[in-house]
Amino acid sequence: MSARFDKLSGETLRLADAVGTELAGAAPLGVAYSGGVDSALLLALAVRTLGAQDVVALLGVSPSLARSERALAHSTAEFIGARVVEIETHEGENPDYVRNGVDRCFFCKDELFTRISDDLVAAHGLAAVAYGENADDARRPDRPGSQAATNHRVLRPLSVAGLTKKQVREVARAIELPVADKPAAPCLASRIPHGQEVTAEKLRQIERAEEVLRELGFSDGRVRHHGDIARIELPRAEIPRAAEEDVRTALEEGIGAAGFRYVVVDLRGIQSGAFTLPLLQVASRG
Repeated sequence: MSARFDKLSGETLRLADAVGTELAGAAPLGVAYSGGVDSALLLALAVRTLGAQDVVALLGVSPSLARSERALAHSTAEFIGARVVEIETHEGENPDYVRNGVDRCFFCKDELFTRISDDLVAAHGLAAVAYGENADDARRPDRPGSQAATNHRVLRPLSVAGLTKKQVREVARAIELPVADKPAAPCLASRIPHGQEVTAEKLRQIERAEEVLRELGFSDGRVRHHGDIARIELPRAEIPRAAEEDVRTALEEGIGAAGFRYVVVDLRGIQSGAFTLPLLQVASRG
């Protein structure tokens, strides 16, 4: 990685240095790590600033993490040169998480940060823990997990340094991170409408259905769980392909085998915060 950082100049170097400034003095550091571009960049910048020996990637593992995401997280950390410690989380045993309110993410992050605090801080001699909130995330109302970070005194160096999602990707491309252009991949539970319980069976259905999308070569895709109905969200430019006869047949058969009776394609395409934002907007008007 050091050779790639040597290529930085101008604005990308300034941004990387700004995050480094926020990390200074935080060793040994645990990075709450998912393998997405935000946490991967944070992990790479932490290794750059503190050295690989003083950084550990902390990967929460539960049924809400797809196996493909878990594998990618490990390969990306290997590229960065960081060691990974997996943490088994049990948010599915918390009734507040299972009921799936708009604050579900709080209970998920709270479980992760609690287990890091209880099990790993002392074991690894960690001086601090950080996670990959960016400056855009900090402004969004549908990120209740940030309160859990505050409660557990978890650092947010990307956000404090002012890096937007666009800038995170720019720096990630400059250092050739393999996930620099990886689409956002929220946890599988985010595909279940609020108010409908999160269960291991539903998560398995969603994971298998989204594997079908990847196997068919779609660049991104989410499968929203509506009981017997799988509502597929695809990049808008790729929606027409889903109607091609062979692709349509494969979608019906593959997603049907995952446990859904009906398969529909949402013509609006991929929608970030599709279940949460409308409810928050209604609440704010009330």
